[in-house]
Amino acid sequence: MTTTQQAPRTYEVRTYGCAMNVHDSERLTGLLEGAGYVPGEPGNSDIVVFNTCAVRENADNKLYGNLGILNEKKMENPDILVAVGGCLAQKDRETIVKKAPWVDVVFGTHNIGSLPALLERARHNNEAQVEILEALETFPSDLPTKRDSTYSGMVSISVGCNNTCTFCIVPSLRGKEKDRRPGEILGEIEALVAEGVVEVTLLGQNVNTYGVEFGDKGAFAKLLRACGGIKGLERVRFTSPHPAAFTDDVIDAMAETHNVMPQLHMPLQSGSDKVLKDMRRSYRSERYLGILDRVRAQIPNAAITTDIIVGFPGETEDDFLETMRVVRESRFAAAYTYQYSKRLGTPAAEMADQIPKEVVQERYERLMALVNEVALQENQKQIGTQVEVLVAYEGRKDDATARMSGRTPENRLVHFEVPAGAETPRPGDMVTVVITQAAPYHLLADNQKNYSVRRTIAGDAWDRAEAAACALPSSDSGAKSAVSLGLPTMGQPKANQEHAGHSHH
Repeated sequence: MTTTQQAPRTYEVRTYGCAMNVHDSERLTGLLEGAGYVPGEPGNSDIVVFNTCAVRENADNKLYGNLGILNEKKMENPDILVAVGGCLAQKDRETIVKKAPWVDVVFGTHNIGSLPALLERARHNNEAQVEILEALETFPSDLPTKRDSTYSGMVSISVGCNNTCTFCIVPSLRGKEKDRRPGEILGEIEALVAEGVVEVTLLGQNVNTYGVEFGDKGAFAKLLRACGGIKGLERVRFTSPHPAAFTDDVIDAMAETHNVMPQLHMPLQSGSDKVLKDMRRSYRSERYLGILDRVRAQIPNAAITTDIIVGFPGETEDDFLETMRVVRESRFAAAYTYQYSKRLGTPAAEMADQIPKEVVQERYERLMALVNEVALQENQKQIGTQVEVLVAYEGRKDDATARMSGRTPENRLVHFEVPAGAETPRPGDMVTVVITQAAPYHLLADNQKNYSVRRTIAGDAWDRAEAAACALPSSDSGAKSAVSLGLPTMGQPKANQEHAGHSHH
């Protein structure tokens, strides 16, 4: 019997969908590495995991198209394993195995922790393993993780949702809201900061109902204030709140907590009260605008972003014009706009008065024009202001202009010039610049006179990760080798994260 050592098996995770899915993918990556797999070359790995989204139209077509390509690869190499997880898997478990019988593992949103065991079982038994739990086994954040960023982390505070919006499949896929205990959340944030993270985003399907499960209505505001006491944590963001449950104690906590950023993502969905009622969104446009007024009264520089659906069943021209009115009054820094698409299993898919595609398209284009116009006006107000930019990893790519990129406290994207001879910041460092030009979705800061760099613990963590990555020999497959010391490996963010909760379309 020979004892040649086998090369470790390689994996890749392909993510579609929202910030929750990106967060889940970080957990999946951590689990796979914990089980001894190493990152592979995209398109050339031993194990391919799809983390799917069921919210967008074409999500399933896209998945089955990609699975078809992998079927051809499996014919050449039967050892390739294919796993499908996430919301679409939770919804279409049987369909996936029927349509793509070559898939080895199907797992749901509630049991991402069992992926390594399911892969092993599929390999051993040589048959598809389908395991979908209806209840949550463990919080995503209780699982090991491998982050793509040294300076920024996402922390799950709740999963599931108690709302019943008629266009949304999330409640039936992720279940009723389950809240984590505040001590657990703060412990996880402190652990991230100890690794060099300076920015944390709190995640929940509906963050501001946090506490409903353990009977504390003020829990979310208290959690934000508690984040203010974590030494080294410079920026706190959260997504997404629901206007119906957004209370003044949260606005007070945002205004009074030094590291909670002046930025709010507040989904509107429609400006028409009739459409909001049909969507079963339990607020009306007047309440929505009132929240924005109260936020701006306390946080004048707050940048507010939103989600809007155009062409919901029964939407008239007058309803659409109401959405346009609310957009004008709201002065959004950015709006993520979607054309309504039927999701099977949602009440809206069964409604009469589905709007013809060409009408939806025409309204969508008018809305986009207005959204871009407002975003540009809001960005033009920033010209001449001095801002502190958290330098992003993506910012290294602009070699032609020597520009780097990062985000302001309001989460605006800034491309800035590093003056000749000045210090080049590391990802995670803070840079002070003056804004010189504006476009709808980014700002420029060129010809800087008072440019300065503030080195941070996140920049130090970047240096450590780079040193660790350089100290390890790379594997023959050309994949980036795993980094020791529990630090994340660095690589360009995954290009295939389809609108990771933030596309401008």
